[in-house]
Amino acid sequence: MPTSLEITAARLDPALLDLPWEIPLEEWPESVLAALPRGISRHVVRFVRLSGRVIAIKEIGETVAFHEYEMLRNLNRLQAPSVQPLAVITGRSTPLGEPLDSVLVTEHLQFSLPYRALFSQYLRRDTATRLIDALAVLLVRLHLLGFYWGDVSLSNTLFRRDAGAFAAYLVDAETGEFQPTLTVGQREYDLDLARTNIIGELMDLQAGGFVSEEVDTIEVGNRIVERYTALWQELTSSESFENGERWRVSARIHRLNELGYDVGELSMTTDVDGTRIQIQPKVVDAGHHHRRLMRLTGLDVQENQARRMLNDLDAFRAATDRQGEEEEFVAHDWLARVFEPTVRAIPRELRGKLEPAEVFHEVLEHRWFISQQQQRDVPLPDAVASYIDNVLRHRPDERAVLDPGADTETIPRIEF
Repeated sequence: MPTSLEITAARLDPALLDLPWEIPLEEWPESVLAALPRGISRHVVRFVRLSGRVIAIKEIGETVAFHEYEMLRNLNRLQAPSVQPLAVITGRSTPLGEPLDSVLVTEHLQFSLPYRALFSQYLRRDTATRLIDALAVLLVRLHLLGFYWGDVSLSNTLFRRDAGAFAAYLVDAETGEFQPTLTVGQREYDLDLARTNIIGELMDLQAGGFVSEEVDTIEVGNRIVERYTALWQELTSSESFENGERWRVSARIHRLNELGYDVGELSMTTDVDGTRIQIQPKVVDAGHHHRRLMRLTGLDVQENQARRMLNDLDAFRAATDRQGEEEEFVAHDWLARVFEPTVRAIPRELRGKLEPAEVFHEVLEHRWFISQQQQRDVPLPDAVASYIDNVLRHRPDERAVLDPGADTETIPRIEF
């Protein structure tokens, strides 16, 4: 082992020292490598099984390796969809003392594939458009974080299957930079580069027989511009409306949730013409909503229920102009003034239909629906009454269905 070898890592895996760093990466023996599909790269990339997992090793210049390592670390801290950096290894040399390039080590993203591997399988005809949609979402998320990619392409992205669609992850951050706020020119450059690269990559696949000649590669490439623009507009635009139209806030949040975004903050300002709303999305990790709601209210509910309830809490906070107050105080008032009165309004004989959190969720959905129908902000008590008469009374008793032999009078009830 050359004495000049240096490893920079947040947590060092000793097994890294056992790999043949004195050999150029392209000459590593098959016994060391993991047989996984590789995408196109300007650099030599190899996969290796190490300590029960698979790592990706990319041979690259020292300065660029450290830059990409820091970019990926920052992206991971911000919970952006990207691969996880593990180490930078410098000071490599052959047994004869000839210098070798440094390497960047990242953790392989499980169940992910490069786009070429996806097209080599039997997939639906709309695979290309679904990949483009996933890449558009990724690019929007990165830009919202102030990250300028500088080399957007299908080749620099990994894809995971996601319930019939795909989720995209950044895998190459060599040219990336963080800025306090991206300019329109920086965003448009990334977007135009993405369009150009996608068209070229799809044409290459067509030449190789992986994409049907009937596919219009120009049209598919243009799709990322359309999808990105629509997503960016929905996520960053301001919306003006008159007082008493709070249903528009719920409608905006609903649209964002449909796009796969969670609303982390609502800011509202009032002027002589009405109220202006600006919604800033925040990408959060799994279980975030359950933990946040538990911390704020003590309610132990399912993740999707928690997300719906937190959205209502955030809307309540904005509507009451209390964004400068401590979140815990606002949550206490929301619990006392919104959640508990809603659950208490359910007649005793109907409380076995659904659990309280699900009842509240359905009330909010019902309120949103009838507010859309009536084009006005339906007061919560009116929505509860409508829900009880038109929805809940016609539901089967869920508690009895779950336990047909149970005596419903002996089952403890949750009272508020």
